[in-house]
Amino acid sequence: MSLVKFFQNKSILITGASSGIGEELAVQLAALDALLTLTARRRELLDALAQRIEASGKPAPLVVQADVTNDTDLPHAVSEAIRVYNKLDIVIANAGFGVVGSFRALSLDDYRRQLETNVFGLIRTVKAALPAIEQSRGNIVLIGSVAGWAASPGASPYAMSKFAVRALANSITPELALQRVKVTLISPGFVASNIRRVDNQGALHAEAREPIPDWIVVPTDTAVLHILRAVARGQREAVITGHGKILVFLERFAPWMIRAFSKRMAANRGGYRTEPK
Repeated sequence: MSLVKFFQNKSILITGASSGIGEELAVQLAALDALLTLTARRRELLDALAQRIEASGKPAPLVVQADVTNDTDLPHAVSEAIRVYNKLDIVIANAGFGVVGSFRALSLDDYRRQLETNVFGLIRTVKAALPAIEQSRGNIVLIGSVAGWAASPGASPYAMSKFAVRALANSITPELALQRVKVTLISPGFVASNIRRVDNQGALHAEAREPIPDWIVVPTDTAVLHILRAVARGQREAVITGHGKILVFLERFAPWMIRAFSKRMAANRGGYRTEPK
């Protein structure tokens, strides 16, 4: 099935749509004539994105400012999507960020903050959208990470959150299949985005340098194209990026190699950043 045929006239809600993967999802889905509802905390970035989409000749998406850590924001966003489009076919739970640092340096609040957004924020999104998605027999897309397969030193809060997302996907996929709802877990590796420029409090440092070498970072538009193909095909999970596939393979079939590399990595680095440099 072509992407246009699958996504055209589908009502799609995206969280964390103000930058990175969420922003590129909005751009590519608009080009496929989807009916978009875009949410994020930063209203000014959403408005700029909506204007950019409208300038491309596509209808302006619905913009709803929403914070996934707020219990009432996501139900409001869903109700607005249904009010405008009379349905909701797909929800993409994309909002998230990464808390990093050595275990000794991180506080309990650091872990709580990470799980509140990446896990409970995702659950709030799915809970709010589920009645409408069940009615449309639609799709739920959960943005996880390769870190949900292979944890690395200095990123325990983030890895914990993404392991939890993968566990959630594995649990609810057969449950929701009974209502003919498809769940797709997306597990990206390193994709060009702002996530590595966001500090442990969730604040963006746009001037911060990318800590990952350019050669291993996959362009956002390429990653999003693979994501959309996976959703259209109804895949249960899609590991995005070649290095991501290698890491998942090693974790499944040669975990000792991951452990040895992680031990060396911890010894070489000694300490870990608590915010972008």
